[in-house]
Amino acid sequence: MGKQPKYQQVADALRREIDNGTYGPGARLPSEAELAARFDASRNTVRSGLNLLVGQGLISSSQGLGYEVRKYEVFELNASRFENLTFPQNGDAYSTDVSNAGRCPHQTFRVEVTTTPEYVAERLKVETGSRSVLRFCHRFVDDIPWSTQATHYPDWLVTQAPKLTDPGDIAEGTTRYLANLGTEQIGYRDEIATRMPTPEEARLLEIGAGVPVLLWTRTGYSADRPIRCTITTMRGDLNRMNYEIGDLSGLDESEPQ
Repeated sequence: MGKQPKYQQVADALRREIDNGTYGPGARLPSEAELAARFDASRNTVRSGLNLLVGQGLISSSQGLGYEVRKYEVFELNASRFENLTFPQNGDAYSTDVSNAGRCPHQTFRVEVTTTPEYVAERLKVETGSRSVLRFCHRFVDDIPWSTQATHYPDWLVTQAPKLTDPGDIAEGTTRYLANLGTEQIGYRDEIATRMPTPEEARLLEIGAGVPVLLWTRTGYSADRPIRCTITTMRGDLNRMNYEIGDLSGLDESEPQ
């Protein structure tokens, strides 16, 4: 096997120093000229190595400010409790969970009557292209884009729950609103996937190069049929999910959750 290209050597050396804490989160890296002298390489070679780290999501670059190590303040979501009405909530599940974590929630809404895409129609057991209501949320944690959430409700349900078409937030959360009307979500099915973001997702979530998104699809069910399909798209670098299943009485409270 031949010797690694010089730019790869530069990237590997800097990656090791980021991993061992020589350059911590938010630290600025030496300038291209300083790195070129250190590695006895041209600035173009150094730039190629730095761009490799940018593409891997380890560092970011700003015009005129150089390169710095990305800062990660991860938000952890307990997906088992999310939208579970047996747990106390102050408003909807998102606002409750973010507030309970000592963080600041903020979200914007868009509501529209639309045609149901195939991916969603399969899960709602309706015809592709049939009418549904889409409630789209753009969510922030501490003013940093956290996720987008697109929830489709089938047309038959909207007739029973007209508030779903309201353009603003439903104060008690849609899950509780539907339960109060007699359509209780008694179960859900989750699907988790990852991929690189689309240009629109990268714009809304302010994602840098090399950072993937986590796709969380939750289909909610009443006693006899699906009542909604929610697709949450999260920044892969700022989110972590966990589930709690079964009896966890043996869990040490000091353990990570």
